[in-house]
Order: sequence, then C-alpha cells, then structure tokens
Amino acid sequence: MEAYTGFAAVYDIFMDNVPYEEWSSYLHGLLLEHGIEEGIVLDLGCGTGAMTERLAAFGYDMIGVDNSEDMLELAMEKRVQSGQDILYLLQDMREFELYGTVRAAVSVCDSVNYITEPEELKEVFRLVNNYLDPEGVFIFDFNTVYKYKEVMGDTVIAEDRGECSFIWDNYYYDEEKINEYDLTLFIREEGKEKNLYRKYQETHYQRGYTLDEMKELIQGSGLIFETAYDAFTHEAPTEKSERIYIIAREYGKLQK
Repeated sequence: MEAYTGFAAVYDIFMDNVPYEEWSSYLHGLLLEHGIEEGIVLDLGCGTGAMTERLAAFGYDMIGVDNSEDMLELAMEKRVQSGQDILYLLQDMREFELYGTVRAAVSVCDSVNYITEPEELKEVFRLVNNYLDPEGVFIFDFNTVYKYKEVMGDTVIAEDRGECSFIWDNYYYDEEKINEYDLTLFIREEGKEKNLYRKYQETHYQRGYTLDEMKELIQGSGLIFETAYDAFTHEAPTEKSERIYIIAREYGKLQK
C-alpha cells in the first residue's frame, strides 16, 4: 500500500475537478438515511482531509486515519484554518486502532482499492466491524474492474498547472486485476528561481474488485451487507458501473 509522498504537496491542486461538495452531500444523505445524524464518524484513508472537513461541517465528530504523513500534514493545516475539532491518526487502515467505538465509518475516493490483497481487505472490514457501535454503519466506495480495464486501461495523462505538472502512465494487468500508475511530478520550488522545478516519481497500485467479491469479503468479516448503489445515485449497480457505493452494518464481533 503506497503512501503519497511528493504528490501530497500538490494533491489538492490536481483534485480540484472533484466535486467534493456534491460527493459530501451524497455521503451525508446516505448517513442520514441509515440513521446516523450525529456522533463519531471514522474516515479511513482520509488523505488531505477534504471529505473529513466537510463531514465535520455537517456536525459529525470526525476521526481521520491515513498512512501518509505528508497528506496528514496538509489535513492538519486545513484543520487549523477551519477550526474543526478533528482527530487525525497516522495509521495503516489494515491495522488501525481506536480508543473506542464509532457510530459510523466511511472510506471514499477509492481508498479501499489500495488494498490489493483480498484477505487484507477482509481484515480492514473486520477491524471496522470491531470498532463500530452496535448496528453501526460502514459506507465505502470502490473502483470496479470495468473502470480499470475498459475506461482507464493503458493510457497516458498529462496536465500542466503552472506551479506543478504531472505525467500519469496507467497500466492494467487483467489477470491480477491490478491497476498500476506511475506518476512523474514537476513541482515549482519556492525562492528566487521562478523556473526551477523539482522532479518526483511515484508508483501506485490499486486492485479492481467486483461487487460479488466485495459482498463475500464483507460477509467474511462479520459485517452485514445492506445495499449497493451506482455511485452518486440510488440505482442498482450495472456491469458498466465505474464506482460503486456499499452500505454495510455491524453485526456482532468476530474474533481473529
């Protein structure tokens, strides 16, 4: 599970096309529909805190967990600016620990796809089940095999934003269901030299999952699968769904 390093510094710039307001409203609506109007909510794979901040603004007591120190530094800068009382923890979601239980847990922006081994993802789900209140809710999204194979595939994406630019080389390995993307970043250095850029290179891996695979992992973790939606709708997923939202509930605690 690769942690963001150089990309963390410019992550929000390159994600400025993500409609976080709409996504957070959709997520908030799902929480309300499943009885979560207040209380402690865990954000797994919170990154720079873009969604964590918005959920805190809806009135939830937020805990953010991420394994990238660089991303969490940016999240904490946002916390200072907003004044939100958010607890951030530098932890790997495959072995995270909390001080108590939470009303709900969320994991969005395909964070779970970074867990490339199904057994490790089942362990994440087991930990979520362990830290949820009785009948607590877990809502997460994931990118599908269809998206990685048919939409992203073997492509190259490049963007120049002035102060930073990147080249994204994407590869999909069908047999392993692994999507690899190699990032080459050029970030302008602060100082007198206006045209001095520092180069960073990172490689990230994500696994494509099917809805049936997710249901099986959920069942094996002790959680109860409730429903799944084609992302940002209340429609059932289809074979061409690129991102799927799943709602699961706590159901007892399984021992390791």
